Amino acid sequence: MQQKTRCAWAGDDPDYIRYHDLEWGIPLHDDKRLFEMLVLEGFQAGLSWITILKRRDHFRRAFAGFDWKKVAAFDEKKVNELLLDKGIIRNRLKITSAINNASKFMDIRKEFGTFDKYIWQFTGYSTIYPSKPPRVWKDLPTQTPESDAMSKDLKKRGFTFAGSVICYAYMQAIGMVNDHLEGCFCFCNCK
Repeated sequence: MQQKTRCAWAGDDPDYIRYHDLEWGIPLHDDKRLFEMLVLEGFQAGLSWITILKRRDHFRRAFAGFDWKKVAAFDEKKVNELLLDKGIIRNRLKITSAINNASKFMDIRKEFGTFDKYIWQFTGYSTIYPSKPPRVWKDLPTQTPESDAMSKDLKKRGFTFAGSVICYAYMQAIGMVNDHLEGCFCFCNCK
């Protein structure tokens, strides 16, 4: 059986391979999953993605299955409880950011009907494909005019941990951009 060619970052860790093959770069339009990825990308800031991926189930449990209404209602007692949870990243700023962002997420849903409708506007409601597939990871941008615009608007709406680099990683994760490398079976120049 022939082995699939993947982006080198997927390595040989089964969790990374599964994430690469089944999630990363695939257009996502479900608000619950969009909220989950927003929270996880915020927690990933300054850390490797595998650190977050290995704790994903713990995050789901700790953050009420990523139910934004429940997360928005977390109080100081819950924050202190989460700071003791060894299954997640115990960073007060990131925890309080997730709670704040849940509230702002609800505001956007009230205004736009869905978060999906809001967030995908930054790429014209379609995936951005590079004209030429990147050959190596360092060829990929860490931010773009689209992620800059997303970041600026999210911050204006009160979101935290929403800088352009985090927004670009979010865009990659939810398929707003296709940054699979040249030769990867997941890359498609589908313009």
